[in-house]
Amino acid sequence: MQIYLPIAEMSVDALAILAMGGAVGFLSGMFGVGGGFLMTPLLIFVGVPPAVAVGTQANQLVAASVSGVLAHWQRGNVDVKLGLVMLAGGVFGTTLGVWVFGILQRLGQIDITISLTYIFFLGVIGALMLIESARAMLRRRRTATRGKLHHHIWLHGLPLKMRFHRSKLYISALLPAAIGAVGGLLVAIMGIGGGFLLVPAMIYLLNMPTGLVAGTSLFQIIFTTAVATLLQAATNQTVDVVLAMLLLVGGVIGAQFGTKAGGLLRGEQARMLLALLVVSVAGKLAWDLFSRPADVFSIVVGTPG
Repeated sequence: MQIYLPIAEMSVDALAILAMGGAVGFLSGMFGVGGGFLMTPLLIFVGVPPAVAVGTQANQLVAASVSGVLAHWQRGNVDVKLGLVMLAGGVFGTTLGVWVFGILQRLGQIDITISLTYIFFLGVIGALMLIESARAMLRRRRTATRGKLHHHIWLHGLPLKMRFHRSKLYISALLPAAIGAVGGLLVAIMGIGGGFLLVPAMIYLLNMPTGLVAGTSLFQIIFTTAVATLLQAATNQTVDVVLAMLLLVGGVIGAQFGTKAGGLLRGEQARMLLALLVVSVAGKLAWDLFSRPADVFSIVVGTPG
């Protein structure tokens, strides 16, 4: 069933877009990520202009994240106080990111910037997560001895310390705020919730309990993506409402099933699967960007006779 997208100025198969939204919503609920790291490249793969894919995808993340948070909230897996501190940084990062996005769009460099940014971030973060999760699985097999609950680093010595009772943490508020700011920047420029970066940062930098990371991450993503959608629509006109509605329906349904599936996996298993997905998407983007196109053409400008 073909449907026309007014902002993207193209027709797409509505059922295929619904299926894509459902699949990404499933991943959102399972891993506690917004899923944008996968949806934006998928939209680009089917021909949606990168700028429209980024602006519209941020809107889809709102619904998928709300659906996922509701499921985690019922289980008590959301640290609201820590999420609000991350949100403060996220709003700042989103505003800055939309401003930079507009500048790059006017310069005609936004498409290549989006592709290169995806390849770099997904490749590096995915590889690091893959290595760490593999090591964790090996350690689990070798010993059942539990190590220290928290490993302190120099970042934990920063000022403005706050106590987060739900996560049993006493850390500087600057640390979660900075993580939220980076996430907000990624929402605006890459159209992603930043979960693939927020989740490992919350685990390894904040030392949050793994069970609270997914719900808290999605809680923060809801509001930063909502701000990004409003700013993108108002300043850059890159939000396609028709495409967003199709993604919303699929995302909400998929997130509910993903949350249930996520409870069946151990922490290191979930991180391994997420890492494999991230690396795979980065590889596909790199291949499409640097490989020889299927249709090679050239424009020859003739000289007047």
